[in-house]
Amino acid sequence: MRTRVCLNIIMDSLQKRYKEEISKKLQESLGIKNPMALPKLSKIVLNIGVKDAVADKKNLEKMVTALAQITGQKPKITKAKKAIATFKLREGDAIGVVVTLRGKRMYSFFDKLVRIVLPRIKDFRGVRRTSFDGRGNYTLGFYEYSVFPEIDPASVERLQGMEVVIVTTAKDDKDGLALLEALGMPFTKEQK
Repeated sequence: MRTRVCLNIIMDSLQKRYKEEISKKLQESLGIKNPMALPKLSKIVLNIGVKDAVADKKNLEKMVTALAQITGQKPKITKAKKAIATFKLREGDAIGVVVTLRGKRMYSFFDKLVRIVLPRIKDFRGVRRTSFDGRGNYTLGFYEYSVFPEIDPASVERLQGMEVVIVTTAKDDKDGLALLEALGMPFTKEQK
């Protein structure tokens, strides 16, 4: 309960800082006159494709629990869109879990990601600047989900990857990069 209160205080501060400080600096640096045209975070989508979900349903249940602990929101189970015989996969089989965060939970998760999770990664030197999709959205992959503080590393039986997609209202990668840098995303230094 105590960590929830601390996270809410952190989250409120990031959302408040964006409205009061960051948006003004971003407006100046991008040369945008209309404050409504500024890029901002739209949503954050977390996705885990579960290994052997078809063979053992318990793996899927563990990932649902883990993603719920990480985000504080109940995940949705994703199903296969088509059958693939080599993977023994039928159309409609449960194969992963996904969560979409918006509003306060989104800002809270982003702040936790930047301040707590990324610095915990071994040999971390920053995230790549090339993971944008051309429309200002950023994708970040984790080799294992146990880097999140809510997950006890001793309880993890096998490595499982995770994908985090940060969706912005930016019109291109340059604006998306400027927004994420202003919000505190630790990008790698540019090579000259």
